[in-house]
Amino acid sequence: MNLLAIAAETAAETETTQVVADYTYILSAFLFIMSLKWMSKVKTSRRGNYAGTAAMILAVVGTMIATHIEAEAYMWIFGAIALGGAIGIPMAVFMPMTAVPQRTALSHAFGGLAVGMVGIAKLLEFINAGQEIHTFIMVVLGAEILLGFLTFTGSMVAFAKLQELISSSPVLYPGRNFVTLTTFLVAIGSAVMLGIQPEVGPFLYALIISSLLVGVMLVMPIGGADMPTVIAILNAYAGLSASAMGFVLNNKLLIIAGALDGSSGLILAIIMCKAMNRSFLNVLFGGVGQTAAATAGTGEQRTVASYTPSDAAAILDTAKHVIIVPGYGMAVAQAQHTVKELYEELVSRKVKVQFAIHPVAGRMPGHMNVLLAEADIPYEALVELDEINPVFPEADVAIVLGANDVCNPAARTQKDSPLYGMPILNVDKAHTVMVVKRSLGSGFAGIDNELFYLDKTMMIFGDAKKVVTEVVNEVKNG
Repeated sequence: MNLLAIAAETAAETETTQVVADYTYILSAFLFIMSLKWMSKVKTSRRGNYAGTAAMILAVVGTMIATHIEAEAYMWIFGAIALGGAIGIPMAVFMPMTAVPQRTALSHAFGGLAVGMVGIAKLLEFINAGQEIHTFIMVVLGAEILLGFLTFTGSMVAFAKLQELISSSPVLYPGRNFVTLTTFLVAIGSAVMLGIQPEVGPFLYALIISSLLVGVMLVMPIGGADMPTVIAILNAYAGLSASAMGFVLNNKLLIIAGALDGSSGLILAIIMCKAMNRSFLNVLFGGVGQTAAATAGTGEQRTVASYTPSDAAAILDTAKHVIIVPGYGMAVAQAQHTVKELYEELVSRKVKVQFAIHPVAGRMPGHMNVLLAEADIPYEALVELDEINPVFPEADVAIVLGANDVCNPAARTQKDSPLYGMPILNVDKAHTVMVVKRSLGSGFAGIDNELFYLDKTMMIFGDAKKVVTEVVNEVKNG
């Protein structure tokens, strides 16, 4: 009777523990969903970030509650958490905002590597235990390993391009799509053969190696202009691989969170493609800039009108409506706080100031929104492309801070341009255009910007932070 009582008590405790874990998972899933909802708008993005963080903490706690973990295993768990925190916290605190795209790529890489390794560990567990692997589980395991390692190498290549450790130009060679497809089919074939005969042998090694190669082959041909979209696609890969891992581990929350991550990344990638007027397949297998690179240097030499910060201040002194167009140059110069000073000075003079936000400005989705939010620029001052474009003809001055391709009129007029058809900010419609830029260098697309050569354009050469600081001082002293 005592044994029966103990067994009943143990079963009751297990059931109670599972119920607590399930409710924790439900709350975590709810917070993950709300996190995506809140992060879709600048005004509520901080709330979304907090919700996502809380959801992940609850997910970890719920998993530890639901899993029967031996006491000595906690040393490894908390040791891993401490090690991850020791790496992640300094990255978050000390990494400049300009490096957020690189950090995001690294996060995807680490996540993909973890998923791939968990997939191999689970496969080895089945093999060593002599268990028969259900066909569905084997399919999911193969997808998990393939997507995990593909995401790892693809994200590492994206990181190297963004960090300029390697050239951001697309690496193109004859038959590259055939080679990539063949390697991908080798990975699929290896996964199928592994399902037929699960063992540590040539098919497992072929699956791992071919998956790693596919990641490299997919990202190397993609140029810097497409990096915002690549970040979103890699996010989708990471999410799908995590969802597959949830099926293998029988973890419902991991399935939900991975599916949310994967679907949101895919939707964002499609939105980014639409913003660039590019097809999804073109981004995956093409490389913006190759046409321009082949014709670079063949055009006639043209001159631009160069001005000083004093000239800019004189124009701004009489302006009533100013639109500021932030770009990657502002991010590199870390000029967002100086731009806030200019914004406040102009607003104090009763000038209407708006910020024109292009969805692919910078090197990741929402890059400009993040930088301007960091400088505490009011959310209502940030206006998206479709809403701001009709307003440009009413603006006295449009100030372009390091943006290039996103405001190049060639996208509207030159059919042979790699930018043709891409929705741009109609900066050239403003009465006066001020372009703050280090040089006349081309953007990621590798072509001249027709905006620089217009009669209404004032080119102010120099570091964005330094130039804006001088303009602010001139405006105050003027």
